[in-house]
Amino acid sequence: MIEFNEEQLQRYSRHILLADVGVEGQEKLCRAKVLIVGAGGLGAPVALYLAAAGVGTIGIADADSVEISNLQRQISHFHHNIGDAKVDSAREKILAINPEIKVNTYYEYLRADNIREIIRDYDFVVEGTDNFPTKFLVNDACIMEGIPFSHGGILRFDGQAMTVVPGKSACYRCVFREPPPPDAVPSCSQAGVLGAIAGMLGTIQAAEALKFITGAGELLTDTLLSFDARNMDFRKTRLHCQENCPICGKNPGIHELIDYEHGGCGIKSSKSVAA
Repeated sequence: MIEFNEEQLQRYSRHILLADVGVEGQEKLCRAKVLIVGAGGLGAPVALYLAAAGVGTIGIADADSVEISNLQRQISHFHHNIGDAKVDSAREKILAINPEIKVNTYYEYLRADNIREIIRDYDFVVEGTDNFPTKFLVNDACIMEGIPFSHGGILRFDGQAMTVVPGKSACYRCVFREPPPPDAVPSCSQAGVLGAIAGMLGTIQAAEALKFITGAGELLTDTLLSFDARNMDFRKTRLHCQENCPICGKNPGIHELIDYEHGGCGIKSSKSVAA
């Protein structure tokens, strides 16, 4: 049992007041380890909210550096961070919010030969990348390691999210079987993205992580949440585990992780949901 000091009780008082969280839930948060894959538009707000919530260990994996075009939506990076590694910039803001947090940074690309070793130290993974190959890689690695994760993707005015609990819910491949061909889906740099959309979806993903850790509420499992911010239309599409899924089905055909060729911005239409 964690003995919270007076400052911690004040910091987390609004959580402790919640019947579904309380002291016990806050203790779970302080002990939890969450890995954020991608320190961009989605990972930035996720990192800030997890830090504010008191998640004890936050890992951040990203191989990019801060560019001026990032500042329109990636709120953990400031003008003075241009040129810095995104993981270092995010770490700076996490510790500025909550100096008690342990931050692990991975300034590298996640690949088939390193991802399982990295993710297995964490209780939950938040995937906020901008490309399909990494999304499929995270899904497959988390299924193999039995680690729950939140998927998120944005493009233009649209966003989508789902939460996967291996062995209990549909996975990303149950919905989107294979990555689209490179350049089949435009990137955010080609098609654009409304900056606030990243915050909308990132906070949803942060909430999913906090709910998983504390056990509060219902997760977006077996559900694809999609929204169009132009008219604030939110939709939920029910999902089901697919017996023929190549990674989590009855007779999975994928036994080794795959490094696909990169392309796209990481969001596909719910019309692609597998039957």
